[in-house]
Amino acid sequence: MTQTRLSLLTRLNPAIPRHYLFALAGGLWTVAGVMLCLRAEAWLEVFPLGTEIGLAALCVALAAVGYLFLFMHIVRKNIDRIAGLPERACLFAFTAWRGYGLITLMILLGMTLRDTTFPKYLLAIPYTVMGIILIIGSVRFYRQFLVARTALR
Repeated sequence: MTQTRLSLLTRLNPAIPRHYLFALAGGLWTVAGVMLCLRAEAWLEVFPLGTEIGLAALCVALAAVGYLFLFMHIVRKNIDRIAGLPERACLFAFTAWRGYGLITLMILLGMTLRDTTFPKYLLAIPYTVMGIILIIGSVRFYRQFLVARTALR
């Protein structure tokens, strides 16, 4: 590339201090997790309170297992990837390019499932499990943000 093109790309790059990417990733995971949990909770209102609490406990247990055996690794990889970026990185680098594809796929899957005739109270279980997993993962991103911010002082 010519020097002029590189200069233009540099000026157009919405670069921010790298440690903010941890907060952005955490924020995205939190928003998605809360949205999933709220939608699922509305679908669970068809049950008596005791059943709803029992299903919520089951979802918490399933989420803990899912996080420990799959998502903890994903969060760690993302934290390591962000930590390896330059001190100022593109605002959109809070997730890898492949991550954007996965986000799109998950949104489309969620929209498709919501539009099926599949009983919503059954969909509430995977929605809640995924929501809790995302919220747990977001805490790790926030923690890393605080660690990185403290290291700057």
